[in-house]
Amino acid sequence: MKLLTKDSDYAVRALCALAGDSDRLLSVREIAAAQGIPYQYLRKIIQKLIQAGFLTAKEGGSGGVMLAADPVKMKVVDIIRVMQGEVQVSDCLFKKKVCANRNECVLRRNLLRIEKLVEKEFGKITIAGLIKG
Repeated sequence: MKLLTKDSDYAVRALCALAGDSDRLLSVREIAAAQGIPYQYLRKIIQKLIQAGFLTAKEGGSGGVMLAADPVKMKVVDIIRVMQGEVQVSDCLFKKKVCANRNECVLRRNLLRIEKLVEKEFGKITIAGLIKG
C-alpha cells in the first residue's frame, strides 16, 4: 500500500524549500541539489505545480521559480490531488470500475471512512506548518 507517491513527496519538499527561501527566485537545479531530487524528475513536478497555480516561473539566466501563493494556504491534500489524484488507501477496483465483489466486500465501507479521515488530516497540514516544524 502506498499512500503517497514519490511525486507528492518531491512536490511537498520542493514547495517547502521555496517557502523557506521565499525572498528570491530559486532555480530547479538549486532545489534539486538541496533536496536530493533528480533534476529531470523535479522539472516535471515543477511544471505540474506551475500549471496548478502553486508556483510562478521566470525564464532566463536570472530566472527560476517562486511560490505563487501564501504557504499558509497551501494544503498538503491539494498538492496530493495535483500530483496523484484523490487520496487513496487501496487500489480497490470499486474506485475505477465495478468490482465483482462490491456487494460483499467487507472492507469497502471501512476503506472509504479511512480515506476520508486521512484526507481530512492532510487538509490540516500546510507548507507553512511543515517548515515551522
